[in-house]
Amino acid sequence: MFINGLETKIKDNPLNNNFNKAEFQALWQQINQQYAYTVDFDSYELINKAIAHINDKLFVSQLQYVTTVGELKERITTQGIEQNEAFKTKRTHTSTLDHIHSGQIKYDLIGQIAQETTLTRKTIVAILKGLSTEKLDMFKYNPEEFIAKIIKLIKEQKATTIIEHVTYNKTSGKYDSTIFTQEKSSHSYNKAFLSKKAIQNYVFTDGLNEKSVERKFVEDLDAANEVCVYAKLPKGFHIPTPVGNYSPDWAITFHNGAVKHIFFIAETKGSMDSLNLRAIEQAKISCAKKLFNELSTNRVRYHDVDSYQNLMNIINSL
Repeated sequence: MFINGLETKIKDNPLNNNFNKAEFQALWQQINQQYAYTVDFDSYELINKAIAHINDKLFVSQLQYVTTVGELKERITTQGIEQNEAFKTKRTHTSTLDHIHSGQIKYDLIGQIAQETTLTRKTIVAILKGLSTEKLDMFKYNPEEFIAKIIKLIKEQKATTIIEHVTYNKTSGKYDSTIFTQEKSSHSYNKAFLSKKAIQNYVFTDGLNEKSVERKFVEDLDAANEVCVYAKLPKGFHIPTPVGNYSPDWAITFHNGAVKHIFFIAETKGSMDSLNLRAIEQAKISCAKKLFNELSTNRVRYHDVDSYQNLMNIINSL
């Protein structure tokens, strides 16, 4: 099979006439506003919960090394040497490092955790002071793993503690239509979904797998009579949250009279069970629900879904 080696590997995927439809323009004017958030919460509550969470969940594995004793085989070939088969193993011994001699490596424990969790150094110091000696001693086993896991556990607790105290306010900024074409997909276009109702001809779904949740969802969107026009939202379209920026997946407009809410923002998930979602991911979804369903407009609704039928059930229940 021959291909054109001079063919452009990353093609353009421009906006088509669906973007200019009055229905989508009405939706776009509803959602292209940018927001900033403020959080008013009790830092002592977060500190105490983070301490308890880390003392309960933190585990840092000790680094190990394996000593292998072997001897050369009687017959050695070039292929055997290349495939590391010239030696035969006689015995091995696994040893555990009690602590790491970091040498010239210096770790800014407090600073790095504060930066990654967007909390003050004072708050991080208070959390670390509250940890048990057993947990603090894990730092010497593997400093990098210790720091990474502390950051993860604090973020989880931060997500569940402060998310209900978020307030959103409009800023002077608005998203421009160019965000849809700024991101270039490096995936092959023959695996993308060729759409009739999307604002771009090609829709790239997660993994480009024909059996994925996103792939089935976009196929159903395109075939549904009640759907007028839709967009796969780019990563550049996001709302800020205390645990990181969040980008929903879909913006959908339905034919007027076909459903109760003609404008909808959707997030496609493989599971609707909140217990299967990570704490940070669930917190971001909660922020999106607060913004789109309570604060921004009464014409747009947001929800996470796992199928088009699930979306229709949610719309009918709102």
